[in-house]
This record gives sequence, C-alpha cells and structure tokens, in this order.
Amino acid sequence: MSAASLRCLVVDDDPLSVQVVLNCIANTPFLTAVGSFTNPVEAAESLRTNPVDLLFLDVEMPLLSGIELLRTLQHPPLVVLITSSKDYAVQAFEQAVVDYLVKPVSYPRFLQAAQKALDAAERQPNASSADTIQTAGADAEFTFVKVDNKLVRVAFDEVRYVEALGDYVHIVTGQSKLIVYSTMKAVEEKFPSARFVRVHRSFIVNINRIQALEDNSVVVEGKFIPVGQTYLRDVLQRLNKF
Repeated sequence: MSAASLRCLVVDDDPLSVQVVLNCIANTPFLTAVGSFTNPVEAAESLRTNPVDLLFLDVEMPLLSGIELLRTLQHPPLVVLITSSKDYAVQAFEQAVVDYLVKPVSYPRFLQAAQKALDAAERQPNASSADTIQTAGADAEFTFVKVDNKLVRVAFDEVRYVEALGDYVHIVTGQSKLIVYSTMKAVEEKFPSARFVRVHRSFIVNINRIQALEDNSVVVEGKFIPVGQTYLRDVLQRLNKF
C-alpha cells in the first residue's frame, strides 16, 4: 500500500453525510476519493473486487450495518467508522478500526482520524502480497516466504495448514507459525495444487495432513478446520483420489 495518497471509499446511507466526508477528503492532500455508496450491499460487493486503502464507513445503515459489512470482508482496508451514536465504540475497537468519528463530523477531528490512517498505512509492509511468497513449481519440495524482511524456507511437507487473518496469512508448520503479508489467493497460486486444497475462505490445508472429514470439518492433527459449503464438493473429490 502506498501511503503517499490513500485511496478512499465513503459508505453512508445519508447522501448529505457522504458529501461532508467527500469534502473533507478533497481538502486533505494525502487522501483521494475513488467513490462513494449509499447502499451498503453494493459497497460490500465493490470492495470485494475493487479494494481501497481507507474506508470511511457509517455504522447505522439499513440492510447491512457498517459492523456487519466489515465482517463480510476477508481482507478489509483501513477503516474509520462514522456514526451519530457513541454506543458503538466497543464494537468499533473490536473490529480494530483506525478511528471512530461521531456526527456531525468536523474537519479538525476528521484530519486527526486521517492522520492516524496515514500512520497505520506507513507501518504496513511495502511489498505486495504477490512478492512475499515465491512461486513453486509442481514438483517443488519447498518455497520461500518473506517474514520480517527476510526470506524463510518452508518445506511443503511440513505445512499443516494456512489460515487467513486480515491482511496476513499464518502458515502453520510442525515447528512454527509464520506470519506473512499475503492473501489466500496468492497462496493458492503459489503453493502446488497437487498438495494443497482450499477448504474454506480462511483455510488452505495440506492434503497429506488430513486425518479425517467429520461434521463438515477436516481434522488436521487434532485440529478441526471448517469446510465451507462452496468448497465441500472439491474437497470430497480431492479426498476420494486417495
């Protein structure tokens, strides 16, 4: 993510509130507005295909609240929540948002939140997720992943599973848990498909480490990992090959 100019999306069911935030963005040199939505469902769909750096998000909206919208995103951007009530502060911090603004939003308070977002963006890794996991050939026995600015060798046989967590993935082996700035899509593309299977939006599993399939979960060395309905058929087909 480049912190030079954060690409911002505004989501609020009140058009006047949207305009207030857009005006604030226009007056902030390190922010650029790339769009706005008054329909949270449309906003959620857009975010899945058109990621942004910073989301200014209203909490109280029909059909889908701001908190609920965040929970639908596998890799949410930096978020500043905006609402007319202070009652959502606890939920806001549970979602690890950058800041929490109460309407009516003043520019000085907005600028403070924007600066927090800029600081958070500058703390994030500069490398793209595509660069943090090296491509492995079909017959490769290992790959290298970038952890804390160094390349770490990972043997595929040692990997138990990969779990998504925000903008990072956890690669769990028998000896360690490596935290890598990446997406699950990048893992799927760069880990050999003959060895690994996507079982859930948040989990990729080493097929050779699966001990059982039970109650819509795969068991990997005693850990129950959920199998999503959209992945179940592929998982069953892969397991039937043994």
